[in-house]
Amino acid sequence: MTLDLRYTEEQEQLRDSVRAMLADHAGWARVLQVAESPEPDDADLWRLLSVETGLAALAVPEHLGGAGATLAETAVVLEELGRAAAPVPYLGTAVATQLLLHLGESDLLRELAGGGIVAPALPFDVGPAGQRLPDVEVSTAGDGSPLLNGTVSGVADALRATVLIVPAGGSLFAVDADAPGLRRTAVVSLDETRPLCDLAMWNAPARLLAAGDRATSALDSALVAGAVLLASEQLGLAQWCLDTTVEHLRTRYQFGRPVGSFQALKHRLADLWVELVQARAVARYAAAAVAQGDPDARLAASLAQAHNGPLAVRAAEECVQMHGGIGFTWEHPAHLYLKRAKSAAVAYGTAAHHRAALAALADLAPA
Repeated sequence: MTLDLRYTEEQEQLRDSVRAMLADHAGWARVLQVAESPEPDDADLWRLLSVETGLAALAVPEHLGGAGATLAETAVVLEELGRAAAPVPYLGTAVATQLLLHLGESDLLRELAGGGIVAPALPFDVGPAGQRLPDVEVSTAGDGSPLLNGTVSGVADALRATVLIVPAGGSLFAVDADAPGLRRTAVVSLDETRPLCDLAMWNAPARLLAAGDRATSALDSALVAGAVLLASEQLGLAQWCLDTTVEHLRTRYQFGRPVGSFQALKHRLADLWVELVQARAVARYAAAAVAQGDPDARLAASLAQAHNGPLAVRAAEECVQMHGGIGFTWEHPAHLYLKRAKSAAVAYGTAAHHRAALAALADLAPA
């Protein structure tokens, strides 16, 4: 299957629209303000994304209240959210959307289209194929309805979720966030713009969504989509770091000349630019592969994560260092991007996990 990696005209318009909206409502001063507050995310920005513009339900079918777009369009939005380090639960909701689409779960998709937040109850570091799932046990109430018992640590985008999708006993269950027996506890997270929480369930009432192979297939496809979408977010983050650093070095003078005129810094930025071009290619390839059902979608996802995770960290580190003293201050946004990059580097599978997956998928023998 031939995949077109170019942005379509509609995707270009979507990107411009989201970038303009974030410039107005999610400037770095606002992001820093939210990061310093006790709130888990920017509720006003989420309302704008979910209710007023419908971007949170971009991939939900039109007959269920969404826009009927593909994962490729969702990836464009995440690229822009990465550029802004926006503190909203968009990634987790997008992954939950892909899972629900796989299951054909119309009720929860309608809830998403109405502004609800549905989050997968998974540790943020769980990736596709081979990662350990949380140990949650299933029992039954007197009327035969399922009850869940167990804990899940380090869950992202779940503190304000209205519904949680919990894997347990080889099945998938929906649990209302206000259900008796469910407790969410915020934990200290490196990335203040994407807080994590621990979930504890004691006979929490649940609703069965899928069991057996159907549940396994849906969860695996959602984790592949998560790795792909995160790669686009990492691309946007790295692009902001490069653009901001180049602009700073153009305008910062030392010894009577722009700092960017020094050859050693030019080489570092040139190397970063080359890697960023590659990052855009693998992120676009992965998004297109998943959106079009390409048989190499899983390989493309691991390729994107193996490259973009480390690149985002390197771009953020270069941004901090090349800004000199101001890059190390709380008042400059560089630290927000470094923390987001470091946190995302272990999300949906580390680069090492995805390199191992690539070797297996490409049938390469270990060295």
